Amino acid sequence: MAGKGDQFSGLTVALVTPFKNGEIDEAALRKLVDFQIEQGVDAVSPCGTTGESPTLSHEEHERVIKIVCEQVAGRVKVVAGTGSNSTREAIRLTKFAKSVGADASLQVAPYYNKPMQEGFYEHFKAIAEAVDIPIMLYNIPGRSAKNIEPETIIRLAEIPNIVAIKESTGVMDQASHILNGCDLTLLSGDDSLTLPLLALGGSGVVSVVGNIVPGDVKAMLNAFQAGNLAEAQKWHRKLFPLCRDMLGLATNPIPVKAAMQLLGRDTGEVRLPMTPLSADQTASLRKTLTTYGLL
Repeated sequence: MAGKGDQFSGLTVALVTPFKNGEIDEAALRKLVDFQIEQGVDAVSPCGTTGESPTLSHEEHERVIKIVCEQVAGRVKVVAGTGSNSTREAIRLTKFAKSVGADASLQVAPYYNKPMQEGFYEHFKAIAEAVDIPIMLYNIPGRSAKNIEPETIIRLAEIPNIVAIKESTGVMDQASHILNGCDLTLLSGDDSLTLPLLALGGSGVVSVVGNIVPGDVKAMLNAFQAGNLAEAQKWHRKLFPLCRDMLGLATNPIPVKAAMQLLGRDTGEVRLPMTPLSADQTASLRKTLTTYGLL
């Protein structure tokens, strides 16, 4: 189904932010960007949930976006996470992202302060009016403590530069309601639900598991887009145990960073209050990666 943000359909990978001795590991971040592009992703998204944005300082948040835009150098799209529970801060970050070349902004629902539906509407409207850049809404009530209701999303879709939504509610009826009510491009925000959301009319995924197997996620999307449902189901069945058994071990991005460490692609370091996997969890993760064929 054609949506107004079709330039963001396909595979966007929600990048981890590599750390080394407590600081941003710039070399590892640049290498991760290159790996993603070589694997055929359509876009990368720095500074989302997976990028540990809550524990980046404002300066670091801007630096990560700038490094990613520089390293991408126009080869794929950059959807920069610039959301906040402060409308002013979200506007400031979004202006910065535009200034360094980001193609779009990922705007998470304001978290912790639990706005009313009118507050959600006015928040995103203020950002869209302040910065002329395509905006992808990001609805993740499991983290933000409140759902942006479908009616509010449909109202927001009338704003010209609000073009897409990262749908992370896990509620299929909510996704159908949005797709029936407006022309936003809908992307899965949950790797294990990508195929069902495509079946409803979704256009792709903002993926966590794409940090380690972007080519496989892209293969599933390609198969579906080509009308080869059996092939898409085959990829879904391959990816599902990895998503379930890896991402189910601990809060994202703890397990995906641990997996990248086991694969020799990252230090695995996370920032407090995130904590590393236990020895038992790491053994379980190693088994999951071995079963998948990665180790």
